[in-house]
Amino acid sequence: MISFSELCRLRQSCRRFKTDPVERVLIDRCLDAARLAPSACNSQPWSFLVVDQEPWRSRLADAAFSGIYSMNKFAKDAPVLIVVLTERSRYMARLGGQFRGVQYSLIDIGIAGAHLDLAACEAGLGSCWLGWLNARAVRKVLCLPKASRIDLMFALGYPADSRVRVKGRKSLAEIRRYAGAE
Repeated sequence: MISFSELCRLRQSCRRFKTDPVERVLIDRCLDAARLAPSACNSQPWSFLVVDQEPWRSRLADAAFSGIYSMNKFAKDAPVLIVVLTERSRYMARLGGQFRGVQYSLIDIGIAGAHLDLAACEAGLGSCWLGWLNARAVRKVLCLPKASRIDLMFALGYPADSRVRVKGRKSLAEIRRYAGAE
C-alpha cells in the first residue's frame, strides 16, 4: 500500500490523457473519497455531476473550455469530466462565515476536491482541477437551473505520460513557523 506522503509526492496535474474509458467503479471510488471529506458544520455543500458519455462529454467540454476559457482546452481530451456543484451550506456554517468573512463552502469543496484528486492518483488516474471555465455555458448544456453554482470541474482519465514531474514547491523552511520560536 502506498503511504500518504508518497501519494502526495506522486499526485500532479494531468493535462494529457489516454482515450481509454475510465471504469465507473474507479470514478465512484474517487467520489466516495470526496464524500468522506470534512466540511464546516458537516454541511457537505457539494454534489458531483459525472459526464463520461458521448455526445454529452464533448458538448460539455466545448461549452466549458472555449473562447476566453480555452487555456483549459486540453480538458476536451479527458474521457471524464466531473462538474462540482457548490450546494447551500448549513445555516450555522453560513452564519459563522458571515461573521468571519469566509465562504466556508468554497473551503469545503476544496477539501472534497483534494480527496477526489488523491483518490484518483491512488487509482492510477490522472486528474486536473479546473476553475477557469464558462459556468453559464456549462449550466446551459447540462440543463441545470440558473441558480446552480459551478466553482470547479475536474478532468479525469488515464495519464498519457506517467512520468512524475519535479514539483516547484517552496521548501518546508519557507512556509513553516512555530509560535514562540526565535
